[in-house]
Amino acid sequence: MIISPAFADKHYALLGLARSGLAALDALVASGAKVTAWDGQPDQRALAQDKAVIADLLEADMTAFDAIVVSPGVPLNSNPIAARARAAGVPVIGDIELFAQARASLPPHKLVGITGTNGKSTTTALIDHILRTAGRASLMGGNIGLPIMSRTPLEPNDLGPAVYVLELSSYQIDLTQSLDCDVAVLLNITPDHLDRYDGFEAYAASKGRLFSMQSKQHEAVIGIADTPSALIARQLDRPSRHITKIAPGVCMDQSRWPSLQGPHNAQNALAAIAACEALGVPNEAIDRGLESFGGLPHRMERLGQFGGVHFVNDSKATNPASTAPALAAFDRIRWIVGGLPKDDNLDECAPNFANVVKAYTIGDAGPAFARLLAGHMEVDESEMLATAVRRAVRDAQPGDTVLLSPACASFDQFRDFEARGACFREAVSIYAGGDHG
Repeated sequence: MIISPAFADKHYALLGLARSGLAALDALVASGAKVTAWDGQPDQRALAQDKAVIADLLEADMTAFDAIVVSPGVPLNSNPIAARARAAGVPVIGDIELFAQARASLPPHKLVGITGTNGKSTTTALIDHILRTAGRASLMGGNIGLPIMSRTPLEPNDLGPAVYVLELSSYQIDLTQSLDCDVAVLLNITPDHLDRYDGFEAYAASKGRLFSMQSKQHEAVIGIADTPSALIARQLDRPSRHITKIAPGVCMDQSRWPSLQGPHNAQNALAAIAACEALGVPNEAIDRGLESFGGLPHRMERLGQFGGVHFVNDSKATNPASTAPALAAFDRIRWIVGGLPKDDNLDECAPNFANVVKAYTIGDAGPAFARLLAGHMEVDESEMLATAVRRAVRDAQPGDTVLLSPACASFDQFRDFEARGACFREAVSIYAGGDHG
């Protein structure tokens, strides 16, 4: 774990005892801090009872704490802990801010932070993969993988400084005050998580804070395909800043990158290339990393083919903006779409409707999406995911792609997008003959 003298002899309040909270607890206690902790779930509180004082923080004296460490899952816009902390003049932070404060005591290293509404997990994993391919010591964390405070600190090697590659959600950025990234990456900003913000502008401003925490001599990489991201780039665009702008519609030969297909992955790849070049990775090592990258589960994941029909699991596409690039990546798509809707339209997907042979609607959004799509393509109201797979396999012809890219959250029928993707994978195995590899 990451231990730092920056935490010694301080008293922290800790709200939320899931994975990142427990990792922060262990790191703080090992660093010599006192911790008072709370979680709404008794089972989670029990995991911390031997390491912390267990007390409801809404009844505690806020002035007794040096900081309140909050899980990113705690909604600051509605949870009273934020107002109580402000009134007491106590900072509200997260585990990423703890990492930022611990950096001075870590071995020499570089830090890459990646944010954006869509594509940040793929880009984070891709940068980490390229660095490892180049022989650099690299570790990815944040919103992907294991909690950063639980990880063993990296050591540099003969090829250069070690690199921490952090995927950062807006929630994590909100809880961070001093994260000075050597390379900060913003991929895009589209409407999402608006239940946590006072409008879309506030959500976009949260993403932009990644750059306001940066030293001016450090590198910014910004996709400018959407207006909010382009505005952030424009605000930063001065002689004292190092900015690489990733423009939309750049033509690239992606044929050698089997796991990086589609226009959205072209943008992800360009961002990763710019980040790795800023870190001094040789171009030949970047090329090897792009070619050998295997992709991430549930994100344009190619399950293979059976009978000439391709199967692609894009369960992570939980809004129309993230589904649109998947529809652009293939011809003759049998599209499984629906779930718990975040929007009442599919306007961002519409430019690629011509690539869809037939849609198979599922979940809460199924009936509304069926009506919306009926004027553009053949539609099957399948309701259940397994039914949609069975019918798509029945209808598919060689050369077709059966694509799960729901444009919706999963919580109407599944625990999370991973469970939805696993169900799709199992259904493909069953209905496509048990051999789709």
